[in-house]
Amino acid sequence: MIATRDAYGEALKELGKINENIVVLDADLSGSTKTSVFAKSYPERFFNVGIAEQNLIGTAAGLAAAGKIPFASTFAMFATGRAFEVIRNSVCYPNLNVKIAATHAGLTVGEDGATHQALEDISLMRSLPNMVVLSPADGIEAKQCIYEAAKHNGPVYIRLGRAKTPVIFDENYKFEIGKGVELKEGTDITIIATGVMVERALTASEKLLEEGIKARVINMSTIKPIDKDIIIKAAKETKGIVTVEEHSIIGGLGSAVAEVVVENHLTPVVRIGTMDTFGESGDGFKLLDKYGLNVENIINKAKELL
Repeated sequence: MIATRDAYGEALKELGKINENIVVLDADLSGSTKTSVFAKSYPERFFNVGIAEQNLIGTAAGLAAAGKIPFASTFAMFATGRAFEVIRNSVCYPNLNVKIAATHAGLTVGEDGATHQALEDISLMRSLPNMVVLSPADGIEAKQCIYEAAKHNGPVYIRLGRAKTPVIFDENYKFEIGKGVELKEGTDITIIATGVMVERALTASEKLLEEGIKARVINMSTIKPIDKDIIIKAAKETKGIVTVEEHSIIGGLGSAVAEVVVENHLTPVVRIGTMDTFGESGDGFKLLDKYGLNVENIINKAKELL
């Protein structure tokens, strides 16, 4: 079990050693976002701007214009909500090399409640031109996302979580921006999941197989640019697609998949995510269950497509 935010901190420290252009900014949450790991090793390249998210992004844009590779971090709710205009006009419009690594995304923020549970961040970020949007499934993939984001020349949004989650991949796994990964073969239906929901999708697939239903499972860790080929292939080869995300069904992974299906090869698509609602305070994983982001609901929706 490892939290993707912990993997982020480790990756930053490693990157800082091999690339002197890496700089890190935080909005007074470095203990929680794990940028403190970088700050302890490279204090001269770490900037705490205080609780001022617009300044966080604006300063990162300035550093990028000067040739640095800034990683700007705070909670996903505030990174994307409070600073949206600055991200749009000061980062994406000039296509600057800024990386926004936003932690504490989704319901698994838990007890912090609705004000801190970003359920709209993927929707906001994927609507911006030039922005790459990443949502790793575990700590191994999160670390590779950070490395690949540093190599990519342009704005990148990386969605990270608070809670420790099961490790899915081994050290031989290779993440590539823009590529979905088929984790399990299946010819009946397809489950496409992202982030913390990938592990639950795999469990649902195993239980479906016990009933003779072969469910393909795809990890879609790049939401934008989305892997159209793997979606179209699934649409052609299986009876339908279930999408699963720790995010609103409006504008997130499910919407992105549905756009590809509608424009290329029609097949039924069922989206699992939070409905048009806010979250609430509580144990993070119990909230996933309460809002229907659980194995049982994935199984039921999959069966509806057969």
